[in-house]
Amino acid sequence: MFKLKTILFLFLAGISILLVSCKLNKENLAEKAAGIHDQVLTVDTHCDTPMRLLRSDYNPGDKHDPRQGGGKVDFQRMKEGGLDAMFFAVFIGQGERTEEGNEKAKNLAFNIFDAIKKAVKDNQDIAQLATSPEDAYKIQDEGKRAIFIGIENGYPIGNDLSLIEKFYEMGARYITLCHTRNNDICDSSTDSEGPEHNGLSDFGISVVKEMNRVGFMVDVSHISDSAFYDVLKISTAPVIASHSCARALCDNPRNLTDDMLRVLADNGGVIQICFVSEYLKTPEPFPERDSARLALREKYKDFQNLSDAEMDSARYEWYAIDRKFPPKLATVADMADHIDHVVELVGINHVGIGTDFDGGGGLKDCFDVSEMENVTLELVKRGYNSKEIEKIWGGNLMRVFRKVRDIAEKES
Repeated sequence: MFKLKTILFLFLAGISILLVSCKLNKENLAEKAAGIHDQVLTVDTHCDTPMRLLRSDYNPGDKHDPRQGGGKVDFQRMKEGGLDAMFFAVFIGQGERTEEGNEKAKNLAFNIFDAIKKAVKDNQDIAQLATSPEDAYKIQDEGKRAIFIGIENGYPIGNDLSLIEKFYEMGARYITLCHTRNNDICDSSTDSEGPEHNGLSDFGISVVKEMNRVGFMVDVSHISDSAFYDVLKISTAPVIASHSCARALCDNPRNLTDDMLRVLADNGGVIQICFVSEYLKTPEPFPERDSARLALREKYKDFQNLSDAEMDSARYEWYAIDRKFPPKLATVADMADHIDHVVELVGINHVGIGTDFDGGGGLKDCFDVSEMENVTLELVKRGYNSKEIEKIWGGNLMRVFRKVRDIAEKES
């Protein structure tokens, strides 16, 4: 009986020690992650929040509730989440490829540029526009949020190559060559009509060369596989995929295959892993949600050529579907699996973060920008050291950013 009590006591004592040890280990990991997250430059290369800035009632300087239609990004939550820099996308949905359509797209792009700059100016106590890697580090040191600008979809270029330099002068630093449909530059990875140019068009070749000359980062997210390989053959500078994932882990045409990742690495480029669940893992069937979204797309003509009022209504109804049928979101661990895959395949120097917040991005445990430290915690749990995490969070992107600029300056 005495031996049994002794054994039971020792067993319970061991369990207690183990539990205390686990708790301390979790606390140590969290403390370590918090220290790294605070120290390194954290950069997110893609959000679609500027679409909200066109509404007069939306101020990114205020804190909003993401679960009540408030979006995933504002400057207050960037600070809470320890995100130092973010690329705000001048997103233009693909419309008619006519002189009138091109002019409308260009003017909308100008309006979004203006809205971004006004939002930052109105909140200059917490945010500042950035156009270079040096700006990002300087603004970080000042305790503010660095706001970069990227263009999602080359559609507003129309057929006018001079607009590329114009957009650069306005502050944009990357252009995603297309979006969900083919345009005059290249084929999209998701156009239901299939390929039109079998990669880059002749005009698209000129666009890539002009972007290299000016100093723009060429963004290969959204473009078709053939267009990707065309870009990598032509570009004299490293390229980025601002919000994409690994197709080996999730078979989606928006993602890059292992061969594409190897070619990207050989080019010196970087893939910024996206937080859209459908790109991270094969989604579970959700017929009610899918049917509601399809009906909305049909109602609003696939969201093309809408007036501002129609777009506001479409956006409201889209988010209403999310509230009625909450999406089955992927996790930070699912996202980190893609980082692991890229690192194992081509090394630590070619991967980063591009959430696509407010464009479909958002994870179960990193639902909005205020929870970005969870990414660093997961990386620490997986054994990444501070130097590696610094590369993932911003170092790799900034290296490409500098290289693109240096090449442009040498060629000028």
